[in-house]
Amino acid sequence: MVTVKDMSFGYNGSNLFSGLNLEMEKGNIYGLLGLNGAGKTTLMKLLSGLLFPDEGEIRVMGEDPSKRTPGLLSRIFVLPEELNTPSISEKEFLLSYTPFYPGYDRVQFDRYLGEFDVPRNKKLNKLSLGQKKKFMLSFGLACGSELLVLDEPTNGLDIPSKGLFRRLVAEALTENRIFIISTHQVRDVESLIDPITILHEGRVLFEHDMAQVNDKIHMTRTSTPPAADAEGLIYSEAAVGGYWAVWKGPDMNGGPIDLEILFNTIISRPEVYAELFKREGVPA
Repeated sequence: MVTVKDMSFGYNGSNLFSGLNLEMEKGNIYGLLGLNGAGKTTLMKLLSGLLFPDEGEIRVMGEDPSKRTPGLLSRIFVLPEELNTPSISEKEFLLSYTPFYPGYDRVQFDRYLGEFDVPRNKKLNKLSLGQKKKFMLSFGLACGSELLVLDEPTNGLDIPSKGLFRRLVAEALTENRIFIISTHQVRDVESLIDPITILHEGRVLFEHDMAQVNDKIHMTRTSTPPAADAEGLIYSEAAVGGYWAVWKGPDMNGGPIDLEILFNTIISRPEVYAELFKREGVPA
């Protein structure tokens, strides 16, 4: 479990977060979304003990990550967006890093590398960006950690590899694990992430699962724009070949929710979503 209470953090005297609160439960794949500069990568570093809060409290599996105890760090795996892979072989990498992860499973690692079709006879720094990403994803999934923090994990992956990534992460999720996936490429992972957490202007603007979303809103896509004063309309946006519209109330036909449109709606109409979720006693 991950808990953040009244946490503040900033750079060079400027606050990025002020009184941030957040809870994440095991057994979920969280999507962490936000505009550029919203603090997604910073939050992930705070949760994994790479940065320390100025005020407030962070607990990961009941421990303070800023203490950087070996026991806790062995339960956390971080995949950064920018990979600086060393000039060493796969064997040298495993000899160096597997001792830090008591739950590492070599059989699973070999299976992941095989499914991703990662070359086994090259120095890691000689791999392509996509191959490096797949190597590190394979190690992360096999290392046995309970918290896996993945920053833009699909960057550099081709289309078949993105589909494989979704399948392998879904397979690797257990009731004792938490995945946090930060991405701008929501279409790459929209079938995977749930609940959704949105950071905006130093706070958690939205923190709900898709069942709650489907209970509150529905979306339509039409060839013409909806009337601006149409009853129940929250938001509309032009799309290729038509228009998306977001409406209050559930869709009795069970239509899909587009995560990009949901994100754009929440960022542009936060007060509407706050009111929608407040009505049923759900904190916004």
